Amino acid sequence: MTTRTLPLHARSWLIGMREAIPLLGGYIPVAISFGLVSIQAGFTTWEATLISLLIYAGASQFLFIGMAAAGAPLWLLIAMTLLINVRHMVYGPNLAPWLTTSRWWPLLMHGLTDQVFALAHTRMPQLEASQRLGWYTGAALLAWAAWVAGTALGAVAGDWLMAQWPLLGEIMPFALPALFLVLVMPRFTSPRWTLALLLTIAIAMACTLNGLTNLGIPLAAACGALCFYLVKLNQQPGGGSHE
Repeated sequence: MTTRTLPLHARSWLIGMREAIPLLGGYIPVAISFGLVSIQAGFTTWEATLISLLIYAGASQFLFIGMAAAGAPLWLLIAMTLLINVRHMVYGPNLAPWLTTSRWWPLLMHGLTDQVFALAHTRMPQLEASQRLGWYTGAALLAWAAWVAGTALGAVAGDWLMAQWPLLGEIMPFALPALFLVLVMPRFTSPRWTLALLLTIAIAMACTLNGLTNLGIPLAAACGALCFYLVKLNQQPGGGSHE
């Protein structure tokens, strides 16, 4: 069977970029924070920007610079970064049914973040097969470029921005959680999803309030996933579902 590489359609690129614009409201403030924190931890502007360019892993980057500044060994930095990002092993198989044949997908997966996955998982099934590669490319590249640009801006002018607008220091840390909240809100229309999400939130909050923040993230995620797959609140007789 001969494989065929689908062309990147300019229109689908533009659609992907346009639909990814709302993600930037969460990406840019957090990226600025990362750039500023990197400089404060002793990294140069180029080093901070390269971390965002090559690692591009959100929360893992903050952990990376914190551990590096504390003198942690390289093997531990790599191990912890991979551990936090192990969730990406679930993303690929969930998108696989919509990944049309192309040799570009392995490279483009570098741009697969939580937010891009959520957007792609919703939009790609709605697109024609010939548009999916271009759409994903546009969306992922825009998000990646915004993250790298935000990091550079935070590294170069973070201190100045904080001095001019002190409120930014209070707002920016909440930008990424707010973006995640926007992505999951549509799921509250389903009883099954609602129960799983509420359980996840409750466990995460309980762990955080008791000083177990690091444990709370994987524990809440595991319990929420288990709840989703075990509880069938809206299952109909004969296996039907409202979802």
